[in-house]
Amino acid sequence: MGKGQTLHAHLLDASSNGTIDDGLLTLILDLVRVSCTISDEVNRAGLADILGVTGERNVHGEEVKKLDMRANDLLIDAMRESGSVCGMASEENEDAIDASAKGESSEYVLFFDPLDGSSNIDVNVSIGTIFSIYRRKSERGTSATPEDYLQRGTEQVAAGYFVYGSSTMLVYTAGNGVHGFTLDPSKREYFLSHASIRTPSRGRVFSCNEGNTNTWCSGTQKYVASLKASDTAGKPYSGRYVGSFVADFHRNLLKGGIFLYPSQDQGPGKPRKGKLRLMYEGNPMAMVVEQAGGRASDGARRIMDIVPGEIHERVALIIGSSDDVEEYLGFVK
Repeated sequence: MGKGQTLHAHLLDASSNGTIDDGLLTLILDLVRVSCTISDEVNRAGLADILGVTGERNVHGEEVKKLDMRANDLLIDAMRESGSVCGMASEENEDAIDASAKGESSEYVLFFDPLDGSSNIDVNVSIGTIFSIYRRKSERGTSATPEDYLQRGTEQVAAGYFVYGSSTMLVYTAGNGVHGFTLDPSKREYFLSHASIRTPSRGRVFSCNEGNTNTWCSGTQKYVASLKASDTAGKPYSGRYVGSFVADFHRNLLKGGIFLYPSQDQGPGKPRKGKLRLMYEGNPMAMVVEQAGGRASDGARRIMDIVPGEIHERVALIIGSSDDVEEYLGFVK
């Protein structure tokens, strides 16, 4: 697999060697086509009156950005038109989304966060689209069932993300390593730029919202404090936090490091609670990082071993270089 290979050629190679089947190939190419449109709209958002908020709030109580909803609609419409999924779920929609009649014969269920980091849309910070693909459990020929949606992350067949930044990139895995492709906008084609990505076993960066320090458990507080102190090499870690999960994760994947969004104190008598979404953020990024040699945990469990109770389940997420995650777990156990 040579640098500069087109994504289409790469997927055809994967299909011929049995890594992916025709249905999965079609689904990934559908996502790619939508990503090109989203990338175009992100780049001209300030000129097209699609910055700002819609005035509505999503299922999580967050303000809905215009561009977030635009990306959501593009993905839903494309999947329904192509028939490449039997069902889908979006971070922006309270309920699962039925596929078109054509899609009922598909084997695949799709989860997506249409525009992760949308709070940064208006200030030109890198944002992205995260996706996660499962094979259905129910019989083909009908819409997806709850059993199809509530699967462990270990049952993902593919996952990845598009990041819209200084360039637009796709980073994905189908269970056979992690590969990165960069979009050439003049050709509307992705080309291999990062083959067989391996994340360093230890990084020099930690990414977290330190404004939440007082809501963390004492183990997390001590761990982050230890990163700021001189280590055996005499150098503290550097803090790097964009507030766009895709951007923070992508940097740490390539350069090494740890991203932390631990559970937070919700007040007297209430259990600690995570914020990120298991199905839209935790599982897909956990599959990517594990395929690249890293780890993902909620502080007690491997992320991909968690059995979801509902499609919008929230979790704590500690993800990144394997040695860094292991060290964190030593502090909180």
